[in-house]
Amino acid sequence: MLMDRFQCLPMIPFLHKTYKEYVFVTRMNGQRNMRFFCFGRSNQLYMSFSEEGPCEELSGDGQLSTFNEWILPAKEFDGMWESLIYESGLKKRLLRYAASALLFTEKGVNPFLVSWNRIVLLYGPPGTGKTSLCKALAQKLSIRFNSRYPQCQLVEVNAHSLFSKWFSESGKLVAKLFQKIQEMVEEENNLVFVLIDEVESLAAARKAALSGSEPSDSIRVVNALLTQLDKLKCSPNVIILTTSNITAAIDIAFVDRADIKAYVGPPTLEARYEILRSCLQELIRTGIISNFQDFDNLVLPNYSTLKEKLNAADIQEGQAPVDLYKQLLEAAQACEGLSGRSLRKLPFLAHAALSNPCGCHANKFLSAMIDTATRERSELLD
Repeated sequence: MLMDRFQCLPMIPFLHKTYKEYVFVTRMNGQRNMRFFCFGRSNQLYMSFSEEGPCEELSGDGQLSTFNEWILPAKEFDGMWESLIYESGLKKRLLRYAASALLFTEKGVNPFLVSWNRIVLLYGPPGTGKTSLCKALAQKLSIRFNSRYPQCQLVEVNAHSLFSKWFSESGKLVAKLFQKIQEMVEEENNLVFVLIDEVESLAAARKAALSGSEPSDSIRVVNALLTQLDKLKCSPNVIILTTSNITAAIDIAFVDRADIKAYVGPPTLEARYEILRSCLQELIRTGIISNFQDFDNLVLPNYSTLKEKLNAADIQEGQAPVDLYKQLLEAAQACEGLSGRSLRKLPFLAHAALSNPCGCHANKFLSAMIDTATRERSELLD
């Protein structure tokens, strides 16, 4: 049996341990190309053998891909910036920050007198669009600064691949990855955006490692990451974009290096209304939802305009578009607590719940969406 064949081989615990899965690596014929996967309770482990380990994307040379790359502006990011709706001022704040960071470098401001690192940290609960905002920001800046930087790249770090190698090598992999990034930024006309999603996986608080609750190899990873970020600080044409769901798990030295630490929370009532408005407008445009007969080109009002309409003294109950506006606002109110990701899925789920979805009228659809939102919230609480 396979177990009998390999159970006597010397094994080294792998640095990563999640839930009840334990991974071991071993040498055979002098090469570290064999892995064992053990899962179950500690006193009753079941072992399976694999030569390749977990399924992971391979690069062209057969190595695990440590990053994904886009040439900006990229077609797949078109419209993303406009579709993201947050509290007033967040997107403008990020744009102004990037403009200042590039201007200070362009003007040759002495970094020893005035310090900036060109590192952005967006944090908040899952589903609030932090990663999408980073990609959209890179797309937006690539267009805005095209005259200065005719070439732009977005490099999304695949943190998982850096932690799926052999024990003690992760720090070296981080250094190797940033060496490639350093080569990209050597081209003066190339603006490089480095996206590190869930940065706590690479910048885990070193106190946890010292206390023994995290693998000791994570200290090497954090040290390597901080060292490489400090090296990139000397390059004028790179901006680091990072996200996190668990800021308490990030090493304080990384947090201190971030110029902007912006909280991205659940959407407010105004944001929820605007998200649902854009969804409903799109479904009307495509004909999935029937329009009113007398309003072939119905344009749903934005939140501020809606409040003005509802506060108008001459408003009359029973007017078809006014009732629709109120129902849309009611739907936004029913979605309190849902993430932006859930809100974007809500129209689809509501449509799928209809008994007769063909040619559905907007009022009926919004009623279904309110019911779906109520169900989604109850499941979320459960």
